[in-house]
Amino acid sequence: MRNVLDRTGRRRQVSLLAVCGLTAGMLLSSQGPAAAAPNLVKNPGFETAGATPGDLPQCWSRSGWGDNDYTFAVVPDAHSGTKAMRVSLTRRVDGDRKALVTESAACAPAVTKDRQYDLSLWYKSTTPDASLTLFRHDTAAGWQYWTDLRTLPVSAAYARTEVRTPPVPAGTDRIAWGVSVYGTGSVTTDDYRMEEVAVPVPPPQCTGTAAECAKGRWTVLPVKNPVRSMHSVVLHNGKVLMIAGSGNDPELFAAGTFTSAVYDPANGSYKVIPTPKDMFCAGHVQLEDGRVLVMSGNKGYPSADGTIGYQGFKDSYVFDPATETYVKTNDMNDGHWYPSATILGNGDVISFGGLKEDSTGSVTAERWSAAEKRWLPTWQVNQTWSYWGLYPSMILMQDGRLFYSGSHTFGNGTPGTGASVYDYDANTITDVPGLRKKDERDQSASVLLPPAQDQKVLTVGGGNVDSNPAANRLTDIIDLKAPDPAYRAGPPLPQGTVDLGAGQVPQTGDQGKMYLSTVLLPDGKVFETGGALYNRAAPVRSASMFDPATETFTPMAADPEDRGYHSSSFLLPDGRVMSVGDNPGNGSWNHDVSVYTPPYLFKGPRPAITSVIDTQWTYGDTQRITVDRPIVKAQLIRPAAVTHSSDPNQRFVDLPLTVDGNTVDLNVTDNPNLAPPGWYMLFATDANGVPSVARWVRLSGPAALAKDVGGHQHAFASDLAADPKAPRAERRSAPVPPEVSGCDRHYGSANVCVPTAFPKAVKATTKARCAWLASHDYGRLKVNGKDDPLRLDPDRDGWACRS
Repeated sequence: MRNVLDRTGRRRQVSLLAVCGLTAGMLLSSQGPAAAAPNLVKNPGFETAGATPGDLPQCWSRSGWGDNDYTFAVVPDAHSGTKAMRVSLTRRVDGDRKALVTESAACAPAVTKDRQYDLSLWYKSTTPDASLTLFRHDTAAGWQYWTDLRTLPVSAAYARTEVRTPPVPAGTDRIAWGVSVYGTGSVTTDDYRMEEVAVPVPPPQCTGTAAECAKGRWTVLPVKNPVRSMHSVVLHNGKVLMIAGSGNDPELFAAGTFTSAVYDPANGSYKVIPTPKDMFCAGHVQLEDGRVLVMSGNKGYPSADGTIGYQGFKDSYVFDPATETYVKTNDMNDGHWYPSATILGNGDVISFGGLKEDSTGSVTAERWSAAEKRWLPTWQVNQTWSYWGLYPSMILMQDGRLFYSGSHTFGNGTPGTGASVYDYDANTITDVPGLRKKDERDQSASVLLPPAQDQKVLTVGGGNVDSNPAANRLTDIIDLKAPDPAYRAGPPLPQGTVDLGAGQVPQTGDQGKMYLSTVLLPDGKVFETGGALYNRAAPVRSASMFDPATETFTPMAADPEDRGYHSSSFLLPDGRVMSVGDNPGNGSWNHDVSVYTPPYLFKGPRPAITSVIDTQWTYGDTQRITVDRPIVKAQLIRPAAVTHSSDPNQRFVDLPLTVDGNTVDLNVTDNPNLAPPGWYMLFATDANGVPSVARWVRLSGPAALAKDVGGHQHAFASDLAADPKAPRAERRSAPVPPEVSGCDRHYGSANVCVPTAFPKAVKATTKARCAWLASHDYGRLKVNGKDDPLRLDPDRDGWACRS
């Protein structure tokens, strides 16, 4: 039996089966607060008419956008009383229509920071394309979209739906809501209700030291990583694929020794995996079925005379977590050393950039077809013939376009503003303004902030291996919901200590870092860690937590290990963060592995997800879980596939709740662009931000397989000020200098990086440069060929710095 509201708003007992039916995905018409609270909606049943003829009923307004034919009508087909609201679409190209609580102080309910509210209504629907949409009033920025809370199934008879809002963000004083209709058909609604919820807050606890409770704790694991991995991919069985290939070691390359390892956090073991090609600096992404698509890699190292740079091959493989083996796919159309890899809403993968087999820049866009399980030929893929650089950060937007954040690897950013929106269907690129020092964003980090529904991107730090300035501490934030989005300055990155060759000292001035990692955590914060000040030199030890709600950083405990070039950090299913790798310019490798325990794991007992009714999820579903204590949030976090500070597929997707004690229904987005198909970590979080251990669920369904991805999309970034750039004339490649990695190949082996530009503090003399190299443990360096551009071999004996 369950408590439900009758037509008068009073609670009564009804059978669960009478309310819900037998299907697990049906709406829960029974779930609400334990006792009836005041209804905060004014004119909830449309009984009071508007002020003038033609108006909607009092405190209700017409809303919507796009190319569609629609009607709003007050009809007598009411659930209670004499009136109901019907919104109908008879033709739709795009957009939606909705009857919305009027966005005014007189009508929109007032709300309180951090509180939650249960929203309910009765409805009939002839279309599956309807969702409950929520707006909030920011006291500084005004009214803005907040989120879609749930999709409404078709219902011929009146059905009740209820869903809980996320905790109200700081600066929000009112909310407005209604049902968005974004497909042909009609939705009739009545008897809206909004009640404040009192969610129990566990008493604050500290189960560690004061420092651990405030800043977390690092632990260096006793077992070292057996391979020189620069690629980390979390698998849906909880293990981690760590890809090395030749591991930036020319001797291993010459011997044909290519490796990967699978790490099992459950027992701390590693299993070295036969690796068929040199996947050093490949691209990778998890496919819908949980296998890992690995694209390109290293065909050859730079020549000793510096005339040829790195080369990428065309080969591609799929790694199967079940068999822990690589299986070859068809070839790509180009080589792509350092390619991007972004999964789309239909499960396809799009890839840009990197170096070709001849060491020039690839201008060929590549597309992996999820339906055909192969790379498509060039003529089947829209081409702009643009060179996007190396590991360009391409983030999927809610409408299927891609946002190039400006984060990349090596050298300058792209021409123009350094950031842009790429529209695959229109085959255009439109610059986006505001990114500061766009040519010093080499190996910065960009991340889609939690939740993905909010469509904000944070870009952090960066440098430039060509000019080798001190890496910056800039952060920039862009709101892709804005009609004409532009980056704006965020708070400066907190500073830590830096080793300039004589041990760690405090950072000063504008010193920041490149090579850093950003990790989404289940409490909705972003953890940043690791980095270095210069091109493969001067490791920075610092870490901090970024709160998207307040846009502030809080310093955290720093990793005791150096984590610069070729390092990566990623979230484990138990809520901890694992960090691996470091490959400074002297060619050495750090095989130590460190694990960070965030402060939320020192706040007392964790909630537990005690059951997941179904692990195979479909877009627009309602999925039921049970928990052992009250929670305020549940979220899907896409597992990491990270290299070179880049993981453009990382995202945190909010799951609005319908709560009945410890039984919780999760409302899954119907938009695959917000949560591309695949396996996700499901976390539940309590009022203190303490998360459960993750459970794995697989998200897919017809919407993800359709050619035109469905779901409720919004008119965000719809009025870009810059003119879109049409495709360039067809070309084979873009010129890229052999020293693209900022390393002078006249000295040492290919895994050693003597910088083409030394830090500015180093005088341009043989003595100063050799002293700097010695302080960074470069050892003996052979001079390759007769040229000595850095004047490191004044006695011309073929060895640098021997005088």
